[in-house]
Amino acid sequence: MINKATILGRLGADPEVRHLENGVMVANINVATTEVYKDRNTGERRESTEWHRIVLWRGLADIAEKYLKKGDLVYIEGKIETRSYQDQTGVTKYTTDIVAREMKLMPKARPEGAPAPAAAPASQKPQPEVMQPQTNTMVNDPLQAPAAPNTAADDDLPF
Repeated sequence: MINKATILGRLGADPEVRHLENGVMVANINVATTEVYKDRNTGERRESTEWHRIVLWRGLADIAEKYLKKGDLVYIEGKIETRSYQDQTGVTKYTTDIVAREMKLMPKARPEGAPAPAAAPASQKPQPEVMQPQTNTMVNDPLQAPAAPNTAADDDLPF
């Protein structure tokens, strides 16, 4: 069985970060994904936005706290988890979250024709590190994750 969610969207607000009593850090973010399509009947351009609640634990929560801000583009892979809780009146409520296993910070978009920013010395430019759970290796550039090892079966694929 597979329980996997992949989201590429924009943060609706800055991360909400908490430190639990046992020292574990947890962050919650809300990510919007927008689908743009053409209405068949009217021919008008339509947009449909879906909001996703993402839970980030430990190291991913630390990275979110340091580097994520409202409006940032972020790539998330994780699992879908539904949990129940009781509200203040005792009514049982349910919520569905994506518990992140991997996160990649996407580059900031520049307006068309805008010059590239001047390069700062490496010592002044903090680089977030993203833990790749499959390999347990640290990646200095989150957009350059280590490639999965090739297998003989990969060479037989028609694409």
